[in-house]
Amino acid sequence: MSGHLDQSILSALIDNELSPDQLAVVNEHLAQCPSCTAAALSTSMLKQATAQAGRSPAPSAQFMGRLARASRHHAPVRATAPHRLWLDAAIAAALLLASIVYIATRHITRQHTLASLAHSALVSETVDQHIAALASSVPPGVISTDQHTVKPWFQGKLPFSFNLPGDLPPDTVLEGANLTYIRNQPAAELLYRIHKHRVSIFVTESNEPAEPFTADLAGFHVQSFTADHLQAVAVSDVNPADLAALVRNFQQAQQTSAPKH
Repeated sequence: MSGHLDQSILSALIDNELSPDQLAVVNEHLAQCPSCTAAALSTSMLKQATAQAGRSPAPSAQFMGRLARASRHHAPVRATAPHRLWLDAAIAAALLLASIVYIATRHITRQHTLASLAHSALVSETVDQHIAALASSVPPGVISTDQHTVKPWFQGKLPFSFNLPGDLPPDTVLEGANLTYIRNQPAAELLYRIHKHRVSIFVTESNEPAEPFTADLAGFHVQSFTADHLQAVAVSDVNPADLAALVRNFQQAQQTSAPKH
């Protein structure tokens, strides 16, 4: 099922009017679509509120007692049948509401778990590559402290572009760059030095917004940010405050002058 469920389908779901096959398709869609899940929950709550508002006042216990005594002299009439039907409907609605809440909670939990796993994998991969760069005896693909030399070196090597900051924090120097891969996507590894600490900033293309995060692994600090169509991850064992200053500097460079493809 593509798109979103329309109101008629949601109403049929709440009223238990879908066939087993239709219900299976709808449930599968709800498990993948938090927007429709929220809409289904809202529709269910609205129907319950409307039904409650329009319900006639319940007859008194005395009246029901008199009716029950009178009915003993006639054909059996189950005076509590309407009450039982209402109770069955209320139970069914409660079960449906619980099912919708469960599906929504499971989806949100699943999304959070996947995001956490993705962050952990990204941290591990970037730290591994940073350590490899530290230990490598092979010089970087381009060696230069000039941003106007480093940035053009990536032309034709990456499907995206980015800006390099012209003004760097105190005692911070651009040393060069490498072409690499992060999450099986081409990436730029920009090499900086802060004091005597090496820094790698990995830049990849990102078409979906991602929440920035910080992490620590094996003595290295990791900080990320997104800007426009880019995601950048900085890795170093330098003081986190000094690393954050470079990250802010790099992020501002993307915002002040958007890079062109």
